[in-house]
Amino acid sequence: MGILALFTVLGLGLLEVKSILARTNSAALPDKCSLQGTARLPAFSMEGDYVIGGVFSIHNSMNTVENNYTTAPESPSCSGRIDPREVRFARAMIFAIEEINNSTELLPDVRLGYQIHDSCASVPVAVHAAFQLSNGQDPEFYGGENCSQSGVVMAVVAESGSTPSISISRIIGSFNIPQVSHYATCACLSDKKQYPTFFRTIPSDQFQADALAKLVKHFGWTWIGAVRSDSDYGNNGMAAFLEVALREGICVEYSEAFYRTNPRSKIQRVADIIRRSTATVVVAFAAIGEMKILLEELSRDPSPPRQWIGSEAWFTDTDMLSFTSCAGAIGVAIQQSVIPGFRNFLLDLSPSEVAASPVLTEFWEDAFNCTLRKSGDTQKRMCNGQEDLKTLESPYTETSQLRITNMVYKAVYAVAHAIQTARFQKTNFNADKSIRLESEEVLTELKKVNFSQNGYHVSFDANGDPVAFYELVNWQKNERGALEPVTVGFYDASLPEGQKFNINRNITWVEGSLEVPVSVCSESCPPGTRKVLQKGKPICCYDCIPCPEGEISNMTDSPDCFLCPKEFWPNAEKDACFPKPVEFLSYDEVLGIILEIFSISGACLAIITAVIFFHHRTTPIVRANNSELSFLLLFSLTLCFLCSLTFIGAPSEWSCMLRHTAFGITFVLCISCVLGKTIVVLMAFKATLPGSNAMKWFGPPQQRMTVVSFTFIQVVICITWLVVSPPFPVKNLSTYKEKIILECALGSAVGFWAVLGYIGLLAVFCFVLAVLARKLPDNFNEAKMITFSMLIFCAVWITFIPAYVSSPGKFTVAVEIFAILASSFGLILCIFAPKCYIILLKPEKNTKKYLMNKN
Repeated sequence: MGILALFTVLGLGLLEVKSILARTNSAALPDKCSLQGTARLPAFSMEGDYVIGGVFSIHNSMNTVENNYTTAPESPSCSGRIDPREVRFARAMIFAIEEINNSTELLPDVRLGYQIHDSCASVPVAVHAAFQLSNGQDPEFYGGENCSQSGVVMAVVAESGSTPSISISRIIGSFNIPQVSHYATCACLSDKKQYPTFFRTIPSDQFQADALAKLVKHFGWTWIGAVRSDSDYGNNGMAAFLEVALREGICVEYSEAFYRTNPRSKIQRVADIIRRSTATVVVAFAAIGEMKILLEELSRDPSPPRQWIGSEAWFTDTDMLSFTSCAGAIGVAIQQSVIPGFRNFLLDLSPSEVAASPVLTEFWEDAFNCTLRKSGDTQKRMCNGQEDLKTLESPYTETSQLRITNMVYKAVYAVAHAIQTARFQKTNFNADKSIRLESEEVLTELKKVNFSQNGYHVSFDANGDPVAFYELVNWQKNERGALEPVTVGFYDASLPEGQKFNINRNITWVEGSLEVPVSVCSESCPPGTRKVLQKGKPICCYDCIPCPEGEISNMTDSPDCFLCPKEFWPNAEKDACFPKPVEFLSYDEVLGIILEIFSISGACLAIITAVIFFHHRTTPIVRANNSELSFLLLFSLTLCFLCSLTFIGAPSEWSCMLRHTAFGITFVLCISCVLGKTIVVLMAFKATLPGSNAMKWFGPPQQRMTVVSFTFIQVVICITWLVVSPPFPVKNLSTYKEKIILECALGSAVGFWAVLGYIGLLAVFCFVLAVLARKLPDNFNEAKMITFSMLIFCAVWITFIPAYVSSPGKFTVAVEIFAILASSFGLILCIFAPKCYIILLKPEKNTKKYLMNKN
């Protein structure tokens, strides 16, 4: 009630509602009601059986009056220029009503009337018009106890803006008068709890916000600027857009609100933000008035090229096409339409009809820059009657792309269909011209309307909204160099997700470019990197960090890197995992070939030595050094050389068991033979002493038994090792991260070191005995040579232990092979080389005489 009292004080033509305005103490209220203030005359009106109200922003501003609070304020009046587009909307409503009146199918024998008011694009005047449509124009009437006069208008077609539509809906909704808007798109108006009587033929901004966000996402723009009207349309529309944009991963560098009545400094500040911004794409959710002011300000000091994304409120307005700096702009628009006969109706204005309407008179004078009134503007010429609307280039006559006009047309037809259904419901489908309807009855039927007019479907969902369909429009230059809107796609909310958004024509971008402009805060992170957000900035601003070692990212803008599976490793770009290369000491690599050559050479050397010894088996130098043990030693050395080959190649279950056991047994056999030869030397010189029979106890049988016994112990150790925990092939993934080492696991470390330890024990024992026998006098005494060979053997294997433990991968095997070959070559060269030298090059020393004469 406080709002009603306020508007009464402001003189906006409210009813003097006796029961509300201070007469609560009266016992009885009069039935006679009167209007407070002066009623506003409608811009266009016609009597009819049922009247439809209309409110349009025909003028673009309202006179500002300072009230002194001592006299009653005057009724608000309009100022500024007439908007030809809004005049076209009002005329479209008149055209639709006249078309219905002439129809034999829709409301036959019923005449519709209209009262169309000018809201001056201001909320106070729109509210005044809403109350007047609710009350009627009679200064006095008898309205009953509450001064309510029902049935004045059946419905109201209003308004072109969301904010005045909200105000109108709150007022007429209290009287159950339905409102059908042709241009109010604020998503807030879908709330039936607040606006139960509101309908619209234009889609809600919720769908427009979704369409704009999908448009921005489609072209990969993740860094944008945003400007909006500081009104219900702009604020609610931008809020809905930003909500969808956030879900789509779009970031906003700035979001500025302004209104056309703001000081120029505010407009300049918004323009400067656009000029300085790094975002090349600007989404403008604004009304026509705000966009004109902003683009005019930007044109004074042109900014770097900007890709404009526009909402339907301003994007298809023909006046906006004069801003050539916006060439390439793309936005959403209401579907183009054709209204048969409408253009002729617009152009068919007779002088008498123009003169009878103050609005049309003012429109005519503005359009042709002349005056129809003698008392009019003396600076303008008198209109001479030669003015022709057909030659006029104006939004009023622009009917090539009827969009919002069709929304007005459909709104009128929706109300007419609701009236017809309500009449039939009340008269049991019998036509009765005199039947009285209440607006509430029309409201009920309006919720159910479902028809097509000129091929365009009309219906409302539970929220009073139509099915959303937008055209995607691109501002392209024609052959004359002028901008024109070109439809390049569509957005249909009725289609399944993924099919709603469609572009079916080439787009011309900012400055006529055919390449899609780029607008990102940070370039996309390529595969192989991950995004790291920059501190204090939106999520679209980030740095690209290469993936850590062993991790990959296989998609653009990956937030994280992922570990490859155990047996895989990233490629150089770190965007894919590939199987790790498998490494082992192979037969065909350089190191393997070198070791093979030495191994085979050593075996051949042992065989050649054996052949030489066999050929000279009867010579003193061969016979003097136990030829049987020499041949057995050469055989074991041949096996030692050859067993190193088992360490080369890919490890397998059998090769792992064979290599270690063959190595252990052949080396023990070799050392046993050397030990036997050393003992023979010691026993031989022991036997030369008087009364000694040492050789009796260490003859050939005992020598053989010694070799077999020592070797048998190693065989037992190896068998135990193989039975308890044998060596086995394994993939070593820990030594190198980037490759797999195929190697033989020891199985039992105790078994491995027992084999080596036993070999070392025999070698040390042999070395000690050889040292003791090295000074015994004899030309063919082997003790010295055995000492050197054992010294080399022990040195090699003592060095082997740390080298074996520290060598990585295949080099562990190479170290083991090297130790085998080095110790084998040490034995064959130290023990047999001197003898072969004498046999082959110094045969004169290979005689019994030389042996006996040498002291």
